[in-house]
Amino acid sequence: EIIADVLGVEVFRQTVADNVLVGSYCALSNQGGLVHPRTSLQDQDELSSLLQVPLVAGTVNRGSDVIGAGMVVNDWSAFAGIDTTSTELSVVESIFKLQDAHPSAIVGKMRDSLIDNYS
Repeated sequence: EIIADVLGVEVFRQTVADNVLVGSYCALSNQGGLVHPRTSLQDQDELSSLLQVPLVAGTVNRGSDVIGAGMVVNDWSAFAGIDTTSTELSVVESIFKLQDAHPSAIVGKMRDSLIDNYS
């Protein structure tokens, strides 16, 4: 309730693969999300509809299910641990749409949205 009041956002109480530490077991951006590999399809669908982004279950750092400890991501870049395999990086690039993200394009979009908001 405090989070909703202070930040002015909707707040949902949820678990990821029956873990209450949701920040440790998922990574999210405005483009998509990576969740714990044991997250059920039903939970993925529910979270995806709440967050309005596509989700996929996966790992980082050669099979680690603690996603939040192994990577950080934003709308145009991701950083993963050195043990992350090429297959895991491919999943990360795909779900977060990083191959389409160019910083100059992102800056242009942000500038356009700021101009729209303040004009």
